[in-house]
Amino acid sequence: MSGRPATTIPAPEGAPIGPRRRVRGARLDDRFNVIGAAAAGVAVAVLLFGWVSPLSGGVGWVLVAYLAFLGFYALLVSFTSDAQEVKDRLMSVLLSSAGVLLFGALVFVVAFTLVRGQEALPHPNFFTQSMELAGPLDGLDMGGIVHAILGTLMQISMALAITIPLGITTALFLNEVGGRFARFVRTISDAMTALPSIVAGLFVYSAIIVLITHQRSGFAAAMAITVMMLPIVIRASDIVLRLVAGNLREAAYALGSTRWATIWHVVLPTARPGLATAVILGTARGIGETSPVLLTSGVTAVTNLNPFAGPMISLPLQVFDFVKSPEPTMIARGFGTAAVLILLVLTLFALARVVGGKGPGQLSPRHEQRVLLASGRDLQRMNVRNDLAAGDPSPRPESLPTSSPTDLTTKETSS
Repeated sequence: MSGRPATTIPAPEGAPIGPRRRVRGARLDDRFNVIGAAAAGVAVAVLLFGWVSPLSGGVGWVLVAYLAFLGFYALLVSFTSDAQEVKDRLMSVLLSSAGVLLFGALVFVVAFTLVRGQEALPHPNFFTQSMELAGPLDGLDMGGIVHAILGTLMQISMALAITIPLGITTALFLNEVGGRFARFVRTISDAMTALPSIVAGLFVYSAIIVLITHQRSGFAAAMAITVMMLPIVIRASDIVLRLVAGNLREAAYALGSTRWATIWHVVLPTARPGLATAVILGTARGIGETSPVLLTSGVTAVTNLNPFAGPMISLPLQVFDFVKSPEPTMIARGFGTAAVLILLVLTLFALARVVGGKGPGQLSPRHEQRVLLASGRDLQRMNVRNDLAAGDPSPRPESLPTSSPTDLTTKETSS
């Protein structure tokens, strides 16, 4: 392969041959333009804020330096490029700056919470005890948030038990059935995506607590979380199911498959990674809600494992209850609880990226072995059928089910 000449595309006759443009990475002159413009922008900001004008303030300094950087960068690029490339370079810089700004804000929030919560996180009792025997004046070596962790897990589990089948079934109805009513349901689900969380809490408070249970409970909080999670799961699942190629459904129908069999054996397996991502994103949305559980779950310092009787606190509500105290130890517990909640949400988003990163048809090694074993069984069954049709009752040696998934993988690799 290394001895073969590289494939080249001949240029039109008379066309100027310029340097090859690198699609990935930056050229030397591009790096020079960025570095030079950044140095010039900093210099202009220093002159304006320290020498020329009586300006002050860190935010203003950064803003002036950035605007000067954009101006000098456009000027440097214009020396060697036309107006269209100048616009393209400026837009690339603006988009890159927006990404850096958002990433920096995320890092700041996470780092600030972890730093403020480092007083409470190293204590083992913070994860194994409740606040039943700890007061506001007690040290961090007493009390913990195990009751809030268990409450969050129970509430989100009940919400998922309702959201997953209802959300995915609704998305299947919108894509596979359709019709005028489907358009109405899609409009309602899109509108519920922007529903304020306090409205969901008020709805559950009026419909369940006031009319039925007459007390705050973990079940009522789970229903409020469900109202917040359901539009996210429906909308994300709807988009994922739209991406399933229509020729897959047509091929299944052409082979005589029914609509239900096509959905179960073709549509859902193809969209499985995207559906898992939709569920995890909905879970991350519901697990951090504070307003709905503030009205429906109630505040308690003890561990309550019965979601249908008595208040059951969750992590977001525990943060709200801790940080409103004037005691430094309670505020430290609040930031520690917020750090646990942030790490839990980031873990869910990372899991969504890992699960959603697998495309349709990408199988795990264990699943590949199961597929190879099933193919081997199909081959053995067809060989036995052919032998019986030919009048040979003794099965051939290769028709005997003696192969393991490892053997089949080895044979497939060697062939």
